[in-house]
Amino acid sequence: MIIGRLVSLPGRRLAATIGALWLIGVNALNVAAGTVPDSTWVSLQPLPGQGRTALFALAVDPFNNQVVVAANSQGSLLRTNNGGSSWTTARAGKTTINTLSFSPNTVGLVLAGTRGGGALASRDGGATWSAASGLEGRSVRVFAFGLTLVVAGTDHGVYTSADGFTWSPSALAGLSISALAVEAIHAPVRLVAGGDAQAAGGTLSLYQSLDSGATWKQLNPPIAGTMTLKLTAGPLPPVGNIRPLLVGTNTGLFASNDNGASFNPLSGGGLLPTTDYTQVAFITTHFDRFYAASDGGGAGSGGLWRTNDAGQTFTSLRPPQAAVTALAVSNDEQPRLYVATFQPATHLVSLWTYHDTGGTPVGPPPTESSTASGSRAGHTSEDSTLGRLLSSPQLPYIGLGLGALAVVLTAIAAHLRGRYR
Repeated sequence: MIIGRLVSLPGRRLAATIGALWLIGVNALNVAAGTVPDSTWVSLQPLPGQGRTALFALAVDPFNNQVVVAANSQGSLLRTNNGGSSWTTARAGKTTINTLSFSPNTVGLVLAGTRGGGALASRDGGATWSAASGLEGRSVRVFAFGLTLVVAGTDHGVYTSADGFTWSPSALAGLSISALAVEAIHAPVRLVAGGDAQAAGGTLSLYQSLDSGATWKQLNPPIAGTMTLKLTAGPLPPVGNIRPLLVGTNTGLFASNDNGASFNPLSGGGLLPTTDYTQVAFITTHFDRFYAASDGGGAGSGGLWRTNDAGQTFTSLRPPQAAVTALAVSNDEQPRLYVATFQPATHLVSLWTYHDTGGTPVGPPPTESSTASGSRAGHTSEDSTLGRLLSSPQLPYIGLGLGALAVVLTAIAAHLRGRYR
């Protein structure tokens, strides 16, 4: 009799209702874990073992904006699969990591370049790593990707690979290559490489290959600076077959629309500050939308900027700390940014995330400072917890989950009252 009542039609309807509402509540809480407020800077968990040196190696999976890989100052590789809410050590190490790069073409492929220890490669999004062959003893400073070709810039020229795991020397063996860009991803891959000026007072040189790195010719554009810090090629524009090319040096940011034959300055003259630009990233398939970031070279002129008109105007995203040392941009129409900052005076390293929906940037919640505000009455742990909960950006989702739970309990109570009337 009891079993029959439990499996009666009203009982089944109640069970279905409870199940649906419970699913809503669980999903709401899961969404909260991976959601950040629009156009708002949110502090992430510190990177374990980072120490008090700047963080330079940071990359986000182009196929999953919650998966991020970073390298700490100890040489270990850390990974998060929840957007930086927590970090796990994927590989412990003692060799400094110079660079991290996900392949935009091969799901799960991510590479790490070390200082004097070659390269590491992963096929599973950075969960496990193995040493790449052919780069032993090299300092690997940058990676770039074609459809069927991977390229590395090292202290001994350019190396190429078909899969990221086995490498061969290509050319420019007498140069230290610090920046690479792929201008044409289909074979024969068109490449641009850059390094530092070869002599005191010398001009900055770029090198271009039209045959996947087999041969190179030197470009001598009138670009200010003595170090090439960043090279990035953007998506193809709607008309034409030439990708925009951006070059960041230690004194400015420059753009080319003719495969590097000439460049226009994007810094100085009331646009961006005249400083070093180490981070440049385009937004999905938009040839005219990109980010530029600088650590300021210790001069306080760092920051993070976005343009939606190919560099005619720039908008500051007002990062919580001016010196931006690493930037990773997700492959979304409204991207999620992962940013590392550094305070030279205190050597404080911070990690942030920012969901760029185009709104006015909002800073993180202010923190109390006993130095600035004088003595304050102590708070109980209950007060602090409640305050953090009420100020949390996930509060609406938590409320939705609790609301769903309340509806479930109300439905159970109504059902029981109906049975025993």
